[in-house]
Amino acid sequence: MSDAERSGSSAEAPAAPAARKTTKVAVVGAGAVGSTMAYAALMRGSARTVALYDINKAKVEAEALDLAHGIQFMPMAEVIGSDDVAVCADADVIMVTAGAKQKPGQTRIDLAEATISLVSKILPELQAVAPNATYVMVTNPVDIVTYAALKISGLPPTQLFGSGTVLDSSRLRYLIAQHCGVAVQNVHAYMAGEHGDSEIPLWSSATIGGVPLLDWSGVDGRGPLTVEAREEIAHEVVNSAYRIIEGKGATNYAVALAGSRIIEAVLNDEHRVLPVSTLLDDYYGISDICLSVPSVVGRRGCTDRLAVPLSPLEIRGLQHSATALKDVARKFGF
Repeated sequence: MSDAERSGSSAEAPAAPAARKTTKVAVVGAGAVGSTMAYAALMRGSARTVALYDINKAKVEAEALDLAHGIQFMPMAEVIGSDDVAVCADADVIMVTAGAKQKPGQTRIDLAEATISLVSKILPELQAVAPNATYVMVTNPVDIVTYAALKISGLPPTQLFGSGTVLDSSRLRYLIAQHCGVAVQNVHAYMAGEHGDSEIPLWSSATIGGVPLLDWSGVDGRGPLTVEAREEIAHEVVNSAYRIIEGKGATNYAVALAGSRIIEAVLNDEHRVLPVSTLLDDYYGISDICLSVPSVVGRRGCTDRLAVPLSPLEIRGLQHSATALKDVARKFGF
C-alpha cells in the first residue's frame, strides 16, 4: 500500500509548470559587429536566447561555441549559431549586421550597392521564419539600407527601422561630458539626420542636468560650450568612426552596446526615446526617406517620432541630409 493510500489521500500527479514566455534575439552576421553584439546582449541579459546566423558555417558555429563557454559568467541564457536561417525562427528581434565591410578611407555610402544586394536576398528568407519580429537594420549605410529594406520587405516602418544615430548620440554625449566635467548620464543630446557625413547635432534641444546646453555657464572652473568647442565636438563625432576603422579595422564595441540598448527597449516595452533611423512623413517637411530623429521605441517597434524644437539652421541641416540620401536612394532605383 502506498503512503497516499495509508493516509487516505488521493495521489495526484504534480501540476505541469506553466509555460514561460522567453525572449529571442537573432543577430544576422557573425563578423566583428554581429559577434560583439551577441556578446553584449548576453552580458547585459537582454534576451533569454541569442541566435547567430551567418553563411560561414565554421565561423558562426565557432563564435556561438566560444560565447556558450562563458554562459556561466553571464545572466542565464542560451546561445545558438548556424548557417541555416531556421536558427532565427520565431525571433522577437532580428538585428541585421551582415554586409560589406567598410575599408579605411571608404564612406558608408560607398558600401550601399553590395549591401542592398545582400539584404534583398536575406530579408525574404528571414521574414519566412520570423514574420512577426521587429527588424533593426545595423548594416551601413544604415539609412539607405533601411529605406531599401522597407521597399523590399513591404514591412511597416513601425516593424523595421535602423539603428541610426543611437551610437553617434552616445559619442556626442561622451564628448560633451568630457568637455564640461559632468557624468555622461546627465547629458541629453542627439545627433540627427544621416548616420554619416551629413549628420548634425541638435544643440538647441540639448541639456545638461536639465540646464539648456546653450545656457550652460560651466562648473569646476570649466567654461561654457563655445561655438568653437561645439564645432570641434561635432567634427569628432562625425569622423571618429573613420579613425577607429583606420586603427583597428572596424567599430564593434560601442555599436554592439547601442544595439543591445535598442533590443532592450523593444523587448521590455520601454517606450524609450532613441534616435533610430525611420521612415519620415512630413517631419519638418521631410518625407519618404529614412533619417534618424528622436523616436519612441517599444514592443510595437518604432511608433512615434518626436517633433523636438529645432533652430532654422538645424532644420536646414536635416533637409540637406534628406536630400543627400534621396539622391543616393534614387541611384539604386528606390
